[in-house]
Amino acid sequence: MAASVVSLEQIPSLASLYRDSKLAGGSKTPDASPSASANQRAALIRGDITKLQVDAIVNAANKSLLGGGGVDGAIHAAAGPGLLDECHTLGGCPTGESRITKGYRLPAAHVIHTVGPVYSGKSVSEPLLRSCYRSSLELAAQKGLRSVAFSGISTGVYGYPSVDAAVVACRTIREYLDEHDGPLEKVVFVTFLQKDVDAYNATIPRFFPPADSTD
Repeated sequence: MAASVVSLEQIPSLASLYRDSKLAGGSKTPDASPSASANQRAALIRGDITKLQVDAIVNAANKSLLGGGGVDGAIHAAAGPGLLDECHTLGGCPTGESRITKGYRLPAAHVIHTVGPVYSGKSVSEPLLRSCYRSSLELAAQKGLRSVAFSGISTGVYGYPSVDAAVVACRTIREYLDEHDGPLEKVVFVTFLQKDVDAYNATIPRFFPPADSTD
């Protein structure tokens, strides 16, 4: 049976995952200070990103924006031909930048397409991956979107190590949330493969450590 649509209300915040002991706080010194606000605005779910009913899902696209394998192919398949038709009008997208389209047949209202780097070492690839997350968040905010969901960018055939990519994702999103009160109210980390589940379970507590609700 096909997976059902998942509403934003069904996606647990980091705060609720900590509260319900579904996310371990970790024993290492965190890389960021505890923030109850950040832990409410960030969320984590394992599942199919094409089933999420959010304002936008982020597609790990290629430079053509015309579909491909992995998550990119799954998003195009679920959205239907209207997505490809609109992508044809965009003229591609450079690595590290983002473009936005409608969601068409997806539960998500929009798709933000970002082009991650083919991994060629941390010094070259990390700034580009950081730019993918940053530009996607900025584009969502410019459009007045309130919720956006990210699966891992560049961790498939582009070869970015899962833990290193999770560090970039968590650090960049935490910095953005600290800098901006709105309009984004929820940023969702979406995992699917076990390697990504493990990477985010280990990395999230470094940048989103448990916080008292009163801070």
